[in-house]
Amino acid sequence: MAITNPQSGTRVDEIADGIYRISTPVNLPGGFGFSFNQYLIDDDEALLFHTGPRKMFALVREAVASVLPLQRLRHIAFSHVEADECGSLNDWLAVAPQSAPLCGRIAAMTSVADLADRPPLALADGERLSLGRHAVRWFDTPHLPHGWECGLLMEERTRTLLCGDLFTQGGAEHPPLVETDILGPSEAFRQPLDYYAHAPDTRRMLERLAAAGPATLACMHGSAWRGDGAALLRALADSVSP
Repeated sequence: MAITNPQSGTRVDEIADGIYRISTPVNLPGGFGFSFNQYLIDDDEALLFHTGPRKMFALVREAVASVLPLQRLRHIAFSHVEADECGSLNDWLAVAPQSAPLCGRIAAMTSVADLADRPPLALADGERLSLGRHAVRWFDTPHLPHGWECGLLMEERTRTLLCGDLFTQGGAEHPPLVETDILGPSEAFRQPLDYYAHAPDTRRMLERLAAAGPATLACMHGSAWRGDGAALLRALADSVSP
């Protein structure tokens, strides 16, 4: 573990072989806390999943640079178009001149081909991309949890599911990697806000992710989790799509 910015509390932790969680805790007015996580895969073609909001760019850049030179980044990836997913996309393209956006085909068509300063690499559903020692596979997950263009990446060698807004946990301070229950806290956070789109095929999409057999869930907000990812995804399906 390394604290890369003592003022913000931004830290970097390796949660699987060659995969790093970058996390910044944020305390908001009213006592509400939240964490913003990005995931960095260190490889021949290094990949960053989630950029963080634009105003957090300097903190995330500092954290990435503590692991590898920014010029080694090749893929700036994200699940769907929101500020915390891709708000600093063009800043990353500027500091990593050989990088390009990485997203699904719907995101590329509807937004990214226009808003990004370089053309995106758009992955089809089920398409695999080799990074070197690691390889990622794209899963289209329209409206899961929200957004027509939504999708997730699975790193196949470590069986790490970069699961975006699934299993979001409230609060600013979280251990980097846990094996304890995250479904209860994440559902307690979700239910009052209900930010899921509740697509008709939510259960089918969660079952497809479960069938991939993830061993680590790289959550965008809160702790990453290690264990029987298939069972946890099926339990989430029971909760959101009874």
